[in-house]
Amino acid sequence: MQAFNKNLFVSFDPVMIRTVIKYFLSLFLLVAITHSDLNAQNLTGIWRGYFITENFNNYKFEIQIKQNGNSVSGVSYSYLTTVFYGKATLTGIFNRSGQNALIKEIKTVELRMSDTSELACIMKCIFKYEKSGREEFLEGTFTSKYEKDGKGVKKGGNCGGGTAYLRKVTTSDFYIEPFLRNKVNPVKTPVIVNQPPTKKEPVKVPEKTPVRKPVEKPPVQKPVNPPVVKIDTTIRKIYEPPIVKIKPPEIVPVPEVIKTRSNELVKVLTVSDPNVVIKIYDNGEIDGDTISVYLDNKLVLSEKRLTASPLILKLKMDELNDEHELTMIAENLGTIPPNTSLMIVEAGEQRFEVRITSTEQKNAVVRFRYQKPK
Repeated sequence: MQAFNKNLFVSFDPVMIRTVIKYFLSLFLLVAITHSDLNAQNLTGIWRGYFITENFNNYKFEIQIKQNGNSVSGVSYSYLTTVFYGKATLTGIFNRSGQNALIKEIKTVELRMSDTSELACIMKCIFKYEKSGREEFLEGTFTSKYEKDGKGVKKGGNCGGGTAYLRKVTTSDFYIEPFLRNKVNPVKTPVIVNQPPTKKEPVKVPEKTPVRKPVEKPPVQKPVNPPVVKIDTTIRKIYEPPIVKIKPPEIVPVPEVIKTRSNELVKVLTVSDPNVVIKIYDNGEIDGDTISVYLDNKLVLSEKRLTASPLILKLKMDELNDEHELTMIAENLGTIPPNTSLMIVEAGEQRFEVRITSTEQKNAVVRFRYQKPK
């Protein structure tokens, strides 16, 4: 038998071994979590909203797609109503790591227009996928080209472009395609249960301290001949500073609709320009969402309907008036609950986008703070 060589044996530190094992376990968990997050995002379903052309024409837009790996396929509807519309087949790619989707219409399969001589255009969309709570969005730009020759245009010629906004929904304005049946699950809106009122602690009344009778002092004896006091009759002018009246801060009572609903702080925006412009749009399909807006508990917009045209508010801020609170109230939920809106805030060169969701039980609050630039 060959003799053992002592140089072949190396002594290992137990602490070092445990450290190496923990490192590889942490690395494995990180890879597993990242892989599961990427795979969890799936575009399969119904997406509905609208697109706006370069000429500011607004059309409704719906796509029904099925994702298989990174590839997607399905159909699209471009329409003003469900009577006048164009339906096309589509294909595309979804990049999970970059959260980008490229969707191209292949050809028109159904066309219903008031003018039968109208030429159809097929679209190519580049979307950015975003998720806010339970809501999922596809937002981006599109280009289009003519599908056929006619009316002085050639097949493949430029048909215009614009922006498109879609939100994932559970119903279709037309009908659900066979490849989506039994795969679209309705989203349940969470029910907010009112919490029981908190018990008020009894107010402790301080015990009355015994009243002590004042000690009687002996009377002061007046001198018989009081000293003569000379009075200076010269008039001396005394400087008195002017009285400055300070206007007390206005106390605005909290409206009932803010007191009775829960108020969720959505965003705190710090601006460095005193002039702030707020624009509020319907986020997704224009489905009749109606809101009221309170600024520092004052009603500034009452029962206004959200559309593709913005509702505009202006704020003037300074170092003495450096904080404002805007509360958005859902007057209804439209035809597609909940009430959702897109708020764009512009302050000088700063620009913010805030997506807001409100219900009949919950208000959305956005706080503005002014910070003077150094």
